[in-house]
Amino acid sequence: MSVTFYDTHCHFDFPPFSGNEHESIVRAAEAGVTKIIVPAVEAQYLQRVSDLAENYTALYAALGLHPIAIDKHVISDLDILEQYLQNKASKLIAIGEIGLDLYMDSPQFDKQQQLLDAQLKLARRYDLPVILHSRRSHDILAGYLKRHQLPRTGVVHGFAGSLQQAERFIALGYCIGVGGTITYPRASKTRAVMAALPLSSLLLETDAPDMPLNGFQGQPNRPERAASVYQTLCELRPESAVEIASALKDNTEKLFSLA
Repeated sequence: MSVTFYDTHCHFDFPPFSGNEHESIVRAAEAGVTKIIVPAVEAQYLQRVSDLAENYTALYAALGLHPIAIDKHVISDLDILEQYLQNKASKLIAIGEIGLDLYMDSPQFDKQQQLLDAQLKLARRYDLPVILHSRRSHDILAGYLKRHQLPRTGVVHGFAGSLQQAERFIALGYCIGVGGTITYPRASKTRAVMAALPLSSLLLETDAPDMPLNGFQGQPNRPERAASVYQTLCELRPESAVEIASALKDNTEKLFSLA
């Protein structure tokens, strides 16, 4: 039985995909990856991501201001973002990628938190789920999510924290993004977490072109490699491969209201 997948996190608006969109979508589909969610990172890319979703059936847009680009964001970018949310296109399905990052040399953390707080308020106002980035900030982020109590919740993507931190996000109603980290045998903590969490809380992702899988170090990651992440997840979990594939799709459709 053939199975299909959704890549819930792929920066498809960047190389090697930009200018090569059709071929990249075909390659993904040949591996069973039929839908791809594209999160924006800066205000200047909101239109580009929106256009991709409009022009390609397989692509869906998430619009937001990523903490990794904190140097480039200005507060007025929130007004630009809200204009896109007000004119909500049919394939705009989330606010993202947003969140917190304490891994950077100069995180400007007060500014990060100001932008996160504002974007969580926009998510409530426009009834959209959120795609969340978190590095060395899981506990602080969970506090924000608890205070905001979004009706549509979202996903903590590329998760590599502890089981207890994951369980706290899940208790708040959030899903956990499973990515290429689990393909590395040395990532024993993350592999154990993904084996232990409820299957109903997991989403499949690549974070392409970032987060290359084991065996592909130094190469751009690609959405078709979501199939390899899935295969590794099947090795780690007790459920059947068909049950895991079905749950990953169902979880994605439910969270993002995908038909």
